[in-house]
Amino acid sequence: PSENQSLSHILAEFTTALETLAVSPNQTLEQSELVRQAQNITLKFQQMSQTIQDLRVQADGAIAEKVDRVNRLTAQIADLNDKIIRNQTVTADVTDLRDQRDQSLDELSKILDVRYFYRSDGDVIVFTSSGRTLVDNVASSLSHSAASSMTPSTTHAEGDIGALYLGTAISANDITNEIADGEFKGLIEMRDQILPDLQSQIDSLAANLRDSFNQIHNRGIPFPGLQSMNGTRHFLDTTDAANNTDTQTITLDPTNSVDDVTIALFDSTGNQSAVTTLNTIMQSATYGTGAQASRGPWSIAEVAATVEDWLQASGTAAATVSIDNEGEFNIELNSTSLYLAFRDEAASANGSTAADAEIGFDADGDGTVDETVSGFSNFFGLNDFFVDGMSRNMHESDVMAAGFTASATTLRFVDGTSTLPLSAGADVTLAITAGSTLTEIATSITNGVANVTASVIPDGAGFRLRIAHDNGSDLEVTATTGTLLTTIGMHRTDSSVSTALDVRADILNSPSKVSSGAIQWDAAIGASGEYQTSLGDDTTVQALAEQFDAAITFKTAGGIGEISTSFSQYGAAIVSRNASLADTNESQWVIDDTLTRSLQNKSDTFRGVNLDEEMSNLILFEQAYAAAARVVSVIQKMFDVLDRTVG
Repeated sequence: PSENQSLSHILAEFTTALETLAVSPNQTLEQSELVRQAQNITLKFQQMSQTIQDLRVQADGAIAEKVDRVNRLTAQIADLNDKIIRNQTVTADVTDLRDQRDQSLDELSKILDVRYFYRSDGDVIVFTSSGRTLVDNVASSLSHSAASSMTPSTTHAEGDIGALYLGTAISANDITNEIADGEFKGLIEMRDQILPDLQSQIDSLAANLRDSFNQIHNRGIPFPGLQSMNGTRHFLDTTDAANNTDTQTITLDPTNSVDDVTIALFDSTGNQSAVTTLNTIMQSATYGTGAQASRGPWSIAEVAATVEDWLQASGTAAATVSIDNEGEFNIELNSTSLYLAFRDEAASANGSTAADAEIGFDADGDGTVDETVSGFSNFFGLNDFFVDGMSRNMHESDVMAAGFTASATTLRFVDGTSTLPLSAGADVTLAITAGSTLTEIATSITNGVANVTASVIPDGAGFRLRIAHDNGSDLEVTATTGTLLTTIGMHRTDSSVSTALDVRADILNSPSKVSSGAIQWDAAIGASGEYQTSLGDDTTVQALAEQFDAAITFKTAGGIGEISTSFSQYGAAIVSRNASLADTNESQWVIDDTLTRSLQNKSDTFRGVNLDEEMSNLILFEQAYAAAARVVSVIQKMFDVLDRTVG
């Protein structure tokens, strides 16, 4: 049944799979079912997104077809104008020509909103409602290049979609945003607003699912741990002295300076083999390049080198921890007997309360924390369940009101390939003046930073500021002064995430790698307690099931305002809102169609032949003829009498 393929139903099935696995966390069948249901969600997202983009392409193609029709109609009107003027000059009848022109005007007005008036010589001048000339002696030509494909991040606002030009193809002649009515308006709204709004809603659902699920999944481990971890966060990889990977740093608990991260190795039965904390080894002169400051800041490369040295000294001699060519943090134990796990804790002492460690990230190496993330493994993405593989070249804000203005801020731009114009090793900075609108900010960035383009993208009733690297390179956007980025919620874009979201490849291949349990502390083991992992531990999967049913905050997206609700309920809200829009549109169509028919009848009555009036005139003419005939008959008789009298 179709209901079994609905988004709400698929999300509900995933919830059921989570709850079932929580009851039997070590069962292969339940693990496989969870992975299958997760993949059903990602496939549904991908199918919905592809359908939306296909519909946008169809709408854009229909615009191109209507452009051809408009050009034919305006050419016909211009030609009929000439014929009417010529025929009137020689007093020939032009009724049929006027009727033909009226028909062309009627059809033209259905495609786009027009205004027209007649000159004294009989020709008609046609304008768009914004005042641009369509026909005046000669016809102006429309042009539009239809797109062959689209993605969720393809927008007219960014220039990704061909403009609708009236006359020469220059930006000043783009009338796309001036169209206020007609078939053009409907197609443009469908392509640039209605369908993108739906896409934004789906992307919001997918992104929140990814982030919420991954945060909890990173707290846990499959039994007895992992031997390979591949991070998903990209760190900049550049040879420029001011922007190399080493200058990006993390600080452990920059707010309170008490959090720590337990690093433990376990054997195949889940028993502890070696244990330490991140802050402990970072301060040790034995590992990495030497002793580092307590709780940082530490360079990403230093963290990798230090953890690698500790692993090699703790039973996994061949272990490697590296940052690959994609800028991702990877750990390989290269051991068949030991397994690795992380546990965030509220303090450094063994057995401290498990709680996400606060990780402060300095994205541009200026010594200031630019982003704060909960969870060490979650920060690096070492044990993500959902992955998207998206490039990190695009950032965007939350949805902002049309009247938003900025506070004074200095922005800083850093990329991963040194393609930004650097002067004497200095990064690119840009001052944003107080009171700047989103459009003014976008213009300042585009004009002030080479290889970076900023645009204002419509989303529901508001707008997003989108910043993208033209070359597709990873990009970091930070603020050296001011709070603008925090105010507008600038983040790596979630546009297109629904098209790319998938279950991590090794979990797809081996569902037993789903994190069901977590590191547990047992004070009764050994002299003073030890960490362990258990085959039947359901700590993590139980937390996942609870989170999936819990209310989380969905920010404004696609016309749905900020709301606190569950994933299933948000999916239902998407369906409900768009069904309501469709119903409203259908009702409005009925009203508009009735009004159109009424106006058309009045127009035809005014322009054409009124049969009732003509029949009345015919009767009058007939009666007048009969009266005249009787007069003639009487006169004839009078002449006959006169003739006889004279004769």
